Amino acid sequence: MERKILWAPWRGEYVAGKKDPGCIFCPPEAPLPDEERLILYRDDKVLVIMNKFPYNVGHLLISPRRHVAELEDLTENELLSIMRMCQEAIKILKEVLKPQGFNVGFNLGKVAGAGYPDHIHLQIVPRWEGDINFLAVLDDVRVVSTHLIKLYRDLFPYFQNVKL
Repeated sequence: MERKILWAPWRGEYVAGKKDPGCIFCPPEAPLPDEERLILYRDDKVLVIMNKFPYNVGHLLISPRRHVAELEDLTENELLSIMRMCQEAIKILKEVLKPQGFNVGFNLGKVAGAGYPDHIHLQIVPRWEGDINFLAVLDDVRVVSTHLIKLYRDLFPYFQNVKL
């Protein structure tokens, strides 16, 4: 059997555990440009950011602007804004990337897989037939690859037209 090698050097930072010590959903002391932070949308209630270490192309994170960890601590307006933005983001991803399905959900707490357990966020992961689970390493491997900044620039104009 022929050995297949997957090269994804951008994942090295994640695998090595080198993470920004701050909250990715809250503004840093010295603000960075939205493109550098991969922010697609923000208003007074909600933020949409691309996952810097995506499970799949188009993996988005939707969070409340307020720094809050628990689902039960969100206000009704925050809950509504997150879910309405989820609808809008899925419409945009369908138009731009044409996925065949989505995984949508919250990882609540570190043991549940939350990378940032102190700031709740909804994950949207576009899915395609054959992208099963981690990767079919023992079979033919198909990797959907798009550079993050190119994808950011493709998605950004759509999010600027969103009105919640």
